[in-house]
Amino acid sequence: MGLKSIGGCATVCLMTMGAWADQAVTPADQPIHLMTLEPGHFHAALIQKVMQPDVAERVDVYASAGPDWQAHLARIAQFNTRTNQPTHWLEVLHTNYNPLAQMLAERPGNVVVVSGNNQGKIDRLQAIVNHGLSVLADKPWIIQADDFSKLAATLEAADQRGVIAYDAMTQRFEVTCQLPHELVNEPAIFGRFAPGTAAEPAVEMESVHYLLKEVAGVPLLRPAWFFDINQQGEALADVGTHLVDLVQWTLYPEQALDYQQDIQLRSAKRWPTVISQAQFARVTGTPEFPPYLRPAIHDGALDYFANNSVLYQLRGNYIRLKITWGFEPPAGSKDSELAIFRGTKARIEVRQGPEEKYISQVYVIPARPELHDEVLAALKTKIAVLQKNYPGLAVAENAGRIQLLIPDNLRIGHEDHFGLLTRRFLDYVRNPKTLPAWEKPNMLAKYFVTTGGVKLARQSAQN
Repeated sequence: MGLKSIGGCATVCLMTMGAWADQAVTPADQPIHLMTLEPGHFHAALIQKVMQPDVAERVDVYASAGPDWQAHLARIAQFNTRTNQPTHWLEVLHTNYNPLAQMLAERPGNVVVVSGNNQGKIDRLQAIVNHGLSVLADKPWIIQADDFSKLAATLEAADQRGVIAYDAMTQRFEVTCQLPHELVNEPAIFGRFAPGTAAEPAVEMESVHYLLKEVAGVPLLRPAWFFDINQQGEALADVGTHLVDLVQWTLYPEQALDYQQDIQLRSAKRWPTVISQAQFARVTGTPEFPPYLRPAIHDGALDYFANNSVLYQLRGNYIRLKITWGFEPPAGSKDSELAIFRGTKARIEVRQGPEEKYISQVYVIPARPELHDEVLAALKTKIAVLQKNYPGLAVAENAGRIQLLIPDNLRIGHEDHFGLLTRRFLDYVRNPKTLPAWEKPNMLAKYFVTTGGVKLARQSAQN
């Protein structure tokens, strides 16, 4: 790897064929030229897993010293050198003690990708938008309620400047999230939402994750800062963004929500996953707890507040969400999810547990036995209509439930969702007026729930 000083920073170019060379900044002869800021999470690389039409091959990466940029460039190099549909990105690295300031001063591109440490992320996003640049940013944008006003100001600035500030909600491209979106809004199948109660809400979602993941017997290392809730955020503020987004997107498609009128937070909880020093070293490769974690260390172990639950009402409907992180999955188990939407005619369920061999499945359960034939007939009619977008989709009886049989070709996987997300984002960048009017208010509603829920959980724990 060759290094050459340009403009007071270390600059490296990653060539398609693996050679390293210097290249001067060229005029923007293509409509989209990406810049990546502080790529501390692998999602930053997934934005570039496939080449996008009319996007320049050159991508300028602005990063501070440390291992993050090296891991990022290694991932891009893997995309460039794979045998099946290799990419041909030219990564130009700029390392500096203040990469944000340098990027905004030089501006070799017009679109910024942000995915990394969440502490102060909204300040970076606000600066990017205020400089007239569009940004695609990984979740979460904010992890504490005190930053909510900055989020609102950033979205307002994007509107005023005619740029796109877009939250990477990849779950909208997952087929087992899209199908409930279709079925819940079909009265002949679902009926209507019953508001539910605190004990039996209209919607329940649960997401179970594990910190230690292994590939070929080797742990996938997480950065030490991942375990600092002031940098990563608590579970509801982080992973919870996807769950809240799916609730809104499923229940009220293409409708703008008013967080001040439509949402009431009812209760919230938080509890830690206790991590020993040996476990921490195993999952991070760092032998000692860093100083910033000391306030959360008790009796030699880390109280990692990675678990949250929240109960709230959305336009009167009770919603309960629960997100948990264990250290290591029991033998034979994996991350799992559960979603239940309760209607007057049927329940729509998404399950990804041991019975499903940890592959998400969608079920329709008639609310009463006498509704079975009516719901099944309506479902078959709906499936026939959905064949255009979901070819091969079918139904079958399964232990008293109606299961949607999803062909393998419709299950494209989490990594490939990023290509679809990026394509949609770039379409909005080219024509900002096509961004749906509901995206901005619903983003505010989403983060009102996630950060407000965390705040309420902390307050409840103190009482």
